[in-house]
Amino acid sequence: MTNPATTNTAVPSTFAAGDAEKSATGAPEASSAQASGQGSTTIADVVVQKIAGLAAREVPGVYELGGGAARAFGAVKGRIPGASASAGQGVSVEVGQKQTAVDLEMLVEYGVSIPELAKDVRNNVIDSVEHMTGLEVVEVNISVNDVHIPADDSDGDDQDTGGRVQ
Repeated sequence: MTNPATTNTAVPSTFAAGDAEKSATGAPEASSAQASGQGSTTIADVVVQKIAGLAAREVPGVYELGGGAARAFGAVKGRIPGASASAGQGVSVEVGQKQTAVDLEMLVEYGVSIPELAKDVRNNVIDSVEHMTGLEVVEVNISVNDVHIPADDSDGDDQDTGGRVQ
């Protein structure tokens, strides 16, 4: 089986022509079309992206998804009333007619075994995407960009709670 490329410029041979095209803005235009004797079902890339993102977040030890810029943008967006961080943040997918590939960027909790966490995330993403879409997940690439340290959450706001002098 050929390995779907993680670059956005090439169309892997396992995908039908035109299924992995991107728009000028880089937004995915492709969708998966599954045909049966009674009609066809089309699954947009963003659906697979959200399923994979939610499945990855379900695994204990995953603190957040996305690279530094994506997390910063998500933090700003989270402060806007009515706005919420995207379920697909930190997730990119390449979807063909019968297969898909997933790339994840994540921030993990300190103290968690990264190889074990990656295995658990990979299994959960594969199970969720295959169960919900019927697409075969050919690969899940995981990039761990940072480690979350709980002490970093205080940002100096709790200075009077743990200090010796008040």
